[in-house]
This record gives sequence, C-alpha cells and structure tokens, in this order.
Amino acid sequence: MTMNMNMTQKIIHSHLIEGEMKSGEEIALKVDQTLCQDATGTLVMLELEAMQLDRVKTELSVQYVDHNLIQEDYKNADDHLFLQSAAQRFGLWFSRAGNGVSHPLHMEYFGKPGKVMVGSDSHTCAGGALGMLSIGTGGLEVAMAMAGHPFFVKMPKVMGIKLTGKMPEWVSAKDIILEMLRRYNVKGGVGYVIEYYGEGLKHLDLWDRHVIANMGAELGATGTLFPSDKETLQFLKQHGREQDWIALSSDKHAKYDKEDEIDLSKLEPLIALPSSPGNVKSLREVKGRDLYQAYIGSSANPGYRDFAIAAEMVKDKQVSPNVSFDINPATRNMLEELAENGLLGNLIHSGARIHQTGCNGCIGMGQAPATGRNSLRTVPRNFPGRSGTDEDSVYLCSPEVATASALKGVITDPRDLGLSYPKIKKIKKIMMNKDMMQSPLSPAESKQVKLVKGPNIKSIPELKPISDHVKLTVLLKMGDNISTDEILPAGARVLPFRSNIPKISEFAFDRIDATYSKRANALKENNEQHAVIGGENYGQGSSREHAALAPRYLGLQLVIAKSFARIHWQNLINFGILPLTFVNPEDYKKINQGDVVLIKNIFDSLKSGKQLEATIEGKADKIILQHQLSKRQIEVLEAGGLINWAKLK
Repeated sequence: MTMNMNMTQKIIHSHLIEGEMKSGEEIALKVDQTLCQDATGTLVMLELEAMQLDRVKTELSVQYVDHNLIQEDYKNADDHLFLQSAAQRFGLWFSRAGNGVSHPLHMEYFGKPGKVMVGSDSHTCAGGALGMLSIGTGGLEVAMAMAGHPFFVKMPKVMGIKLTGKMPEWVSAKDIILEMLRRYNVKGGVGYVIEYYGEGLKHLDLWDRHVIANMGAELGATGTLFPSDKETLQFLKQHGREQDWIALSSDKHAKYDKEDEIDLSKLEPLIALPSSPGNVKSLREVKGRDLYQAYIGSSANPGYRDFAIAAEMVKDKQVSPNVSFDINPATRNMLEELAENGLLGNLIHSGARIHQTGCNGCIGMGQAPATGRNSLRTVPRNFPGRSGTDEDSVYLCSPEVATASALKGVITDPRDLGLSYPKIKKIKKIMMNKDMMQSPLSPAESKQVKLVKGPNIKSIPELKPISDHVKLTVLLKMGDNISTDEILPAGARVLPFRSNIPKISEFAFDRIDATYSKRANALKENNEQHAVIGGENYGQGSSREHAALAPRYLGLQLVIAKSFARIHWQNLINFGILPLTFVNPEDYKKINQGDVVLIKNIFDSLKSGKQLEATIEGKADKIILQHQLSKRQIEVLEAGGLINWAKLK
C-alpha cells in the first residue's frame, strides 16, 4: 500500500479484486458483511433460492425485520416467518420483529472498522460511523455478495470534510448533516464517499456520527466514513466488543478530490422544509408555524442521547394538547435502557405516544400526520407522501427542535425556551438483549430447513432481454428529483405486497400517475413495451429494487433521464432496463408523453461507443443519447438481468 492514502482508498485497496482505483472506473470488491431488512429482504431470499445457494459465503450476513411490523392481516406475519426460515436455511443471523432498526442494531452487534459491507437499504451507509465502508445497493447485488460474488461499483471520488470547533448548546449532529445538505443539496454527494476528520470529531460520539453517516444517503453519496478512534473503541467497549476495534484513519498527508470545512461552533439549529431533505433553512426563518406532530427516532436519530435529551426536556411537563408527540425507539436495547433509568417514564408522563422499536412512521408504516398539518420529524427523508399522508408537510429537524416544538405547540427554537441545556449521563455499558438476535444454524441443521411460504409470496418473474431494435411508447414524462418513493410507494398500503411482484406492480408510479399500471398492462397484453422520461437525479432515495422490478414486470425497457441516482441506476440494469442520458439536456424538451421512441442496433452501439441515436416517430428530430455502462453491465443487459447473467457464469 502506498503512503498518503485516505480511508476510502485504504479500505478499497485491501478489498480490491478487480479493476483499477481510478475515479469512475468499475471495480470489484470483496464483501465482508451484508445487511438486509424485510421490505427488501424477501426478494433477496427469493433470489438466493433462485440461485440455488446452499449457504452464504460472507463472514457475516444479517436479516433484520424492522420495516413491515404492522400485522393488520396475514401478509407481514407470513413474511416474517419466511425470512426467519430463509435465515436458518442460508446461514444468516436473524433479528426478530420488535428488536429494532437494522442500522443502529448492526452498529451495536456486528459493525467492525475496516470492513466492507453492502446492504439492501440506502441507509446502509450509516455503518461508516464505525469506520466501515458501508454501501447501500439493490437487493440483487446483496444476494450476489452472499453467494460469494464480488460487489461491483464505480471507484468513488472522496470528499474530505474537516470539522473544527465545538457545537453550541441546542445544536446537535442533525444540524451538521443539515448544514451539509444546505451546502450540497440532494445530489451533491453523487459519486463520492464523504470522509469526516479534524479535531472537532472528539466532540462527536458514535451515535452523533451515525446521524451524519446515515443521512449521507440524502446527499446521494456512495458512502460516509469516520475514523476508528478512541470514541469508536469506547463505543465497542460499551457494547462488549472491544476485541473488534482497530485504529483506522486517513494518512496525515492524504488528498481528497474535494475539500470543505465546517466550524461546529458557528452552527445554529437548522430545519429541512417540505418536501426535500435539501430544502434547508435556518430554524429562525420558520419558527412560529403551526404544528400537529413532533416525531423522534428512526435510523437517522437512533442514539441514546437523542431520546434522553427529549426525556430531560419534558421532565415534569406536558406537551401541547394539539401535538402528537411520537416516540419511535430505534432498538430494544435503547428502549430497555430508557426504561431502566427512568427516562421513559418522563416521556410517558409528558403525553408522548411510545411506539414499538422499528422504522414505523419513517417508512409510512403508521404515525401518518393529519391532512394539511405540519409534522416535525428526526427521520432522514421528507419526500412527498412518504409519511403515508398524501400532500403531507414534513419537516426534518433535531430532537431538540422537535421536543421544544412539542412543548409549545408551534415550531420553536429550543434556545427560546429559557431552559438549561440538559446534561446527559454517559452509559459505561449498554443493556444488550441478545435473545432477540438469533444466530445462524449449523450447516447440517440448515440443510434440514424448508422455506416457509405464505400465499402472498410469489416467485420472481422471468425476464427477457431488451430487443436490439426497439419501438417504445413513452408512458410517463417526469421532472427532477423523482424518488423511488414516487416510483414505487412504501407504506402500509403497498409494502405488504413486497414479495408479490404482480400485485405490487399495480402501485408503480401511483403517486405520479395513477393510470400508469393500467396503461402499461394494456400495452403488455399487445406484446408492446414502453419507456419513461425523467429529469435530474432520477431515482433518488430508497434502494428498494421493487422500483425497478415492478415497472419492468409491466414492460418498462428504457429510461431516459438527465441524470440518475446511483442505486436506482444500478437496479435498472440488474433487471434488464436500459438507462440512458441526454447528451444535450435541452433534448429533454423534444420528447413528450405519448411519443414513440425508436432506437436501432442497441447492443452494437453500446459495445462500440458511449452514444446511441434515437428518433421520435413522426418527427424529424434525432436525439443523441449516452450511457455509462461497463462491459460487464452490457453483458447483464444482453442476458436480461443480473439473475440470468449469473446463471450463465
């Protein structure tokens, strides 16, 4: 290894299997750990079954149940049993329903500095708080990693963020990541791993770092990294895992592709307005607005301090009778700790509503706000409708801001309360309820396990490759920053069908155009395929591959956009959908919904260069399109998707 490497380069260098460490070049990495959650994990397990895998080949793989916890009928409960049986069959750890959110749990139980992890959840990047290169991706790529294949990704650039100073009272880690979003917006991190360093780190414990690393996904970043230092060692000791610690940091004279600095002492409380994490303002600009809900928890603010500070702020007080004060504990360990030291009692007495440990309202599984009312949340995202309420009005903020606002009944700056800033006592050793985390069976025991499949679990549909010459109707034309929540919604109405592709496809693009699935099916019945058009940053947000697979099932073969979010771009390829961008962004205006797009000699064009020529039926214009596909990805498209490609190997 050469000297003067940053952390990203060090970890990639130690895990590199194929390719060169040149920015933008496709590389293959050895994967140490994988993470799945239940909203995406059912497909992953069906993919392992389709691959006829006997046992996972990673050092450690974990299946969590944290998203689909509401059991209003049999579907979610059946899927929990299926996932448990699949974990037993394929050799995974299994985290039971009610144990908590995957990302903080993985920090508590399994995360190790210097390792590479891929997860079928976009917030897998939270693992970077521990000094892991943790990358969110589509479930199919996680399945491939569990089967022993390397993980393919473009070599990222590295953004170095120097932290100096110490945060003022009433400012916390959420304000640091909101400051990053204020500077860079939702696509400023695309193609980067973001590394934080500097003397300001000594004031950030591991849960603070988790807040920042988690919401690297909202910047579009490939990953986030913090050094493994004394704070990391203290965290691992607290959880009885000090043997997993190694010191890891960038070299003294390491270089970054982009650099910035945040003076923590100059930060103030910030807030992201509806309906984008990048719509960040100073809290002082919006204080006084009416409030219906204040929500604390989720993977974005899962730490003990996040709940403890709220509990101390409401001690011997009542929240406003006009506010639903929702407490969403992130892990069972955290909930037990709050109960043990009396802080849970403070919250209960204040009028807070205590929910089960899991993702819950963050993914639209309950806790939806009232129509036309404002909701303050410590969650990572506020995309339109994600809360479960159409036309919702969700703001993102720190626990301090959410709690102050719950007390006053309007959006409130906590500095205006006149309270002393609570001092939170550090815990030397956290309570660990290990019975909720089931260890893998032995290989002999695993072979005896049969997968438990309820009536809602369907096999993955077979997919044929895109034709070499296509004539495709444009069924949708969309604007910028379309999220996967809009392409394939989450929430209690939709996610129970996550293991039933024919059924979940009925909800594809539902938030954008409720007629899409019917129109797509009408074309499909006539053996016709279709295309859609997007703007900048198409497919931002969740990693759920259903947002690619469901439209593909309905006949989507081509997506043309101004630019793509990384994970969704890869998911499209994995399911045999061709993603192309405009060479001239102005050509976006030339294609309209209802047009018929023609492209000839697709695979010869893909292999011979970076550009393809498209025409629109009945129009003289020619539109030049381009791709960023590697040779391997072109082979995947020729095979009809990653599963078909893997079978050929």
